[in-house]
Amino acid sequence: MDSITRARRLCRWVLISLLGLVWFTLSLQIVTEIGLGRAQWWRLGPALAAVIVFSRSYLRVLDAALESRYATKDVVVAGALAVFAASIGGGDPVGWGLVLMAWLSVATVGIPLWRAVLISVGTYVVAVGIGAANVLGGYRLLFDGQADPVVSIPFMVVIYGIMCASFPPSNRIWVWIYRLAVQAHEGREAHARLAVAEERLRFARDLHDLVGHQLSAIAVKTELAVRLSDADTSAARAEMTEVNALTRKALRELRQAVRGYRELDLPAELESVRGVLEAAGVRCELRLPHRDLPAGVGPVFAYAVREAVTNVLKHSSATFCDITLRFTTEEAALLVRNDGVVRRQAADLGSGLSGLGERLAAVGGELRAHPTADGHFVLDAVVSLPIRG
Repeated sequence: MDSITRARRLCRWVLISLLGLVWFTLSLQIVTEIGLGRAQWWRLGPALAAVIVFSRSYLRVLDAALESRYATKDVVVAGALAVFAASIGGGDPVGWGLVLMAWLSVATVGIPLWRAVLISVGTYVVAVGIGAANVLGGYRLLFDGQADPVVSIPFMVVIYGIMCASFPPSNRIWVWIYRLAVQAHEGREAHARLAVAEERLRFARDLHDLVGHQLSAIAVKTELAVRLSDADTSAARAEMTEVNALTRKALRELRQAVRGYRELDLPAELESVRGVLEAAGVRCELRLPHRDLPAGVGPVFAYAVREAVTNVLKHSSATFCDITLRFTTEEAALLVRNDGVVRRQAADLGSGLSGLGERLAAVGGELRAHPTADGHFVLDAVVSLPIRG
């Protein structure tokens, strides 16, 4: 389960918890009224049926809010059911009236603030009106066995006021935080796609620089050899000999490009990956030796840094990435650690890391890449010194 799925599930359960509270308080109220002999089934039956249907509409409104939609039809249906249930149930703010508050908590999500305020004020007036009408008609709130309007109505005014002022902002904040997380995740994926696109462009430029000139020369000399083949066989043969040499050179350089054997500048690569990581919201810290690196170490580790950071951007949800480089007279080591474990088995390094491991093995090095018990992912590249050709 990725971080966005977990965030959505958490936000959904927080919003559903209020519906659970509604059913819990209604159960207590029904049990209490039955115990006191005050249960009026002509009220309870229709009210319970309304709340059951309301619950289904509530969940649809909630899911729409998490998908950045506003389910107007479901909001209206749920609102009508909430008013009906509160009216026929008695309007107790810690009983049937709580259904109205649950509706308010999701009806105000995903709309402008001024509309949310208007809906909250309107719901407050309706809730207090329903509760006052029931109390004046002889309905007893749970805490007021005497059904005294002088006590019950001010109580409802205060409780409904607190609920209408607190429920909507709370749910709006939760959904706002979830949407921020989604936007951040989408931004990180966009950075990863951009990094991949830039790498493709770089590879295309490298191919052009490496073999473009040779291929152009081959085309010219081949055309010349064709023209000379009848008039001057010796000259045509000489041109074809040069074509053969150019072809071999182009093939050799193409293999070097594909295998990644062209030398990279490690300091430039480190600065580049730090800029990309920080642009993606990943804190990057470099720990580098003060001395110059031994000959041949820079190009080898530059590819390791590039592959490690590409994986951080593409496969993890990291918030930091530490890159440490150290060496002695016997060996040099590169350690890349981040706090976003890639979604694959430790033994399955993927094609990129497998290719990197083969490259290190070719110069007498070793690659280890694995998640740790503390939720980090570590790439450790070690090569023996001096680097063998």
